[in-house]
Amino acid sequence: MATERKFAWGARKENALIGKSIQRIDGVAKASGAAKFSADINTKGTLFAKLLTCPHGHAKIKSLDVAAAKKVPGVRAVHVFRDTGTEIEWDGVLIAAVAADREDQARDGVKAIKIEYEVLEHFVDEADLAAAEKADKAKKAGENKQGDVEAALKGAKLVHKGYYGVQTISHMCLEPHGSHCEWTGDHLDAHLSTQNVSGTPAQFAEGMGIDASNVTVIGNYEGGGFGCKFAADEWGVACAKLAKETGKPVRLMLDRATDLKVAGTRPSGFIDVTIAADAEGKILAWDSHHWGTDGTKGGGVAIVQIPYVFDFPNRNRRQTGLSCNVGPTRAWRAPPHPQASAMSQTAIDDVAGKLGLNSYDVFLKNLEFAGPKAPVYAEEMKIAAEAIGWKEKWHPHGKGGGAGAVKRGLGMAMHKWGGGAGACNCTVKVHPDGAVESFLGSQDLGTGTRTVIAIVLAETFGLPLTGVKVNLGSSKYPVSAGSGGSITVGGVSSANRRAAQTALWEIFDKVAAKHSVPADDLVARDQAIWKGTDKVCSWKDACGLLGKMPLETQGKSPIKDGLANDQVGGVQMVDLSVDTETGIIRMHKFVCVQDCGLIIDELTAKSQVLGALIMGISYALSEERIMDNKTGRYINADLQNYKVPRIGDIGELVAIMYQPDSEYDRGVVGLGEPPVISPGAAISNAVANATGIRVPVLPLTPKRVVDALKKGGRA
Repeated sequence: MATERKFAWGARKENALIGKSIQRIDGVAKASGAAKFSADINTKGTLFAKLLTCPHGHAKIKSLDVAAAKKVPGVRAVHVFRDTGTEIEWDGVLIAAVAADREDQARDGVKAIKIEYEVLEHFVDEADLAAAEKADKAKKAGENKQGDVEAALKGAKLVHKGYYGVQTISHMCLEPHGSHCEWTGDHLDAHLSTQNVSGTPAQFAEGMGIDASNVTVIGNYEGGGFGCKFAADEWGVACAKLAKETGKPVRLMLDRATDLKVAGTRPSGFIDVTIAADAEGKILAWDSHHWGTDGTKGGGVAIVQIPYVFDFPNRNRRQTGLSCNVGPTRAWRAPPHPQASAMSQTAIDDVAGKLGLNSYDVFLKNLEFAGPKAPVYAEEMKIAAEAIGWKEKWHPHGKGGGAGAVKRGLGMAMHKWGGGAGACNCTVKVHPDGAVESFLGSQDLGTGTRTVIAIVLAETFGLPLTGVKVNLGSSKYPVSAGSGGSITVGGVSSANRRAAQTALWEIFDKVAAKHSVPADDLVARDQAIWKGTDKVCSWKDACGLLGKMPLETQGKSPIKDGLANDQVGGVQMVDLSVDTETGIIRMHKFVCVQDCGLIIDELTAKSQVLGALIMGISYALSEERIMDNKTGRYINADLQNYKVPRIGDIGELVAIMYQPDSEYDRGVVGLGEPPVISPGAAISNAVANATGIRVPVLPLTPKRVVDALKKGGRA
């Protein structure tokens, strides 16, 4: 009786590629400049588009005249986004686009546009709840209770009251939003910087009034997305319209200032917290009110994420959204977990500080409230503590950090994320000469998606990486979901594994018939088909049995068959120093212990973690949107004043992948976002440990640190 064939990953010890550290297959193309991003597309006759944007926080267009712009030498077309009478609700809103033969001519065309505004009142102070309430800009956004908070407060050893916050940050993608659009007859080819290759053709089609079948979106390479590049957007459609009107290709990429202002931000969050704890630091009650803004709508950090990771038996939580004249929010890596972590786990750390307890012990004591991943957190805490030397270096908050002005401290935090497999359809093609290809409409954001797929295919067929080819980045390939929520790796790896195993079983059947061996005893490895230790035939000979036509099989996800899973967690610990005279924070060592199920490529997995830690250091120490209360303008929307870290700001980064057999057996789980969640809280906690003072609001700029030290806390 034939053995039932089931989709599954192979035994860990038998893997030749899966779980190993393998360099990205597109690394050389990127390093050499051969990889072409949207801004690199420059077909013959390409026009360049530049934008006119509104310079006011709140205004109405009194008049708009583009006639002079159309007469500027080299200008071919002008597209108007918003005309006379339109109300503008934040700085940077797009007014018009000018397409010209050269970039300087397009800029001259923008300068020639005549526009007059009626400036209106604005409100942009997203941290000032009292001012928002006075201006009628505050909206109740939910309340949730469980247990008896009042009773728990009365019986507590410690009642801690604290204020914490995290400022809005923008999506500082290396490659700004934009596209290159070109028409061939009635067909549009759009090279789009996107996280959503399969999902954007319909958006272009709707904007152009054509069938989606007449649109091809191409996204072979992308310089970062982080959750903000799922749409064609109005500037993408404008690019297509300008190309249609002029009969020429058009490139429209947002400049840095406009990209920061209108292309998406991560919402802010500020919180007042009251916590009750017993003498050992066990949390008995949580009572909080948090507020912030997601723009003019008045939303913010979801109430269900507070307190973060932990859910205490006695808990009250309330949320207020502030309606501000600021740009709209879009998902930014694990929304809204980084803010929730920074507003929650800082408060828990302060409980430890006030009780004179080791923060490690207090977090460990409260793991009973951390859900089913509590045992994993406990193991990850042990590993992280050993890696950073927690036992040897720890001291009570504000004590033992050093004799001079520079104080040293430790901090920790933990996080969770879903990471389940996303929707993916793929076609795997095995050619009679043994070549293997995969086709899918997914995208590689720079995270190693091509490499992961290639590893899965090569492992399944027993081939080297050079024996497989991954085709993605075109909307004409089988539909795959956009890359967000850390769903890509589970979706593409499991779909390709299913398609590859389906193809391999068919090849096994042909080999079995040819060589009179049981098909279920066959395995593919080392470019051959084997029965035990006996080589039956070469891989090329096996594929020759297919005849003259390639074998095509399809794979889909998500399917609950064990290839992919969800729910990940991690623990992070930080060792840093604070100069109490200048407020400058220096990172020494940053350790992340991360679980993510079965790891396809350990090198790319660790790269994901290291990149997330760098982004976490960025929003913890320097990165923020600064709004001017007087003018309503975003005043640091440039690469000089929107502070992101340099190499010297990072310190030593350590990524430890938690990979016991229990994780491998879970299947693949998404990893991209989880490690970016905890850095803010962990770094803030280390500063509090070093100085004995909580700097309440991220980023922990030198000024905020010095102000907090002077005031003894809230600053």
